[in-house]
Amino acid sequence: MTATLFARLQADVDLKIRRGAWYRVLDLSDLEAVIEVNKRPMTVLRAMLEIQQRPPLRWTVVPHPKQSRRPNLGVEYGVCPSCRTRAPLPKKARELQCPRCKQEYEVNWGEEYLKRM
Repeated sequence: MTATLFARLQADVDLKIRRGAWYRVLDLSDLEAVIEVNKRPMTVLRAMLEIQQRPPLRWTVVPHPKQSRRPNLGVEYGVCPSCRTRAPLPKKARELQCPRCKQEYEVNWGEEYLKRM
């Protein structure tokens, strides 16, 4: 693999990775991908991932999982494209500044992340 690739979870499954966050792909086979999570390799079935050459620079809008430990994030929350921080989303905000990295990005309300399942 020569080009740098990025992947994010595209299946509604409980894994130790953040929904909507993009991770660098370390290795890719027909069935599995090895992604970098917290500076460690993690093997995930390739079918569970969306893989792209570069992650979009917009907030991903994520439906709040039913079994979540973070009820204060609301019905939907955003994932920062830069640092992966989760944040509550004001209703139909066009842009949002990340509380952690302080970068401001457009909110991708048109994306149907995990709703297509």
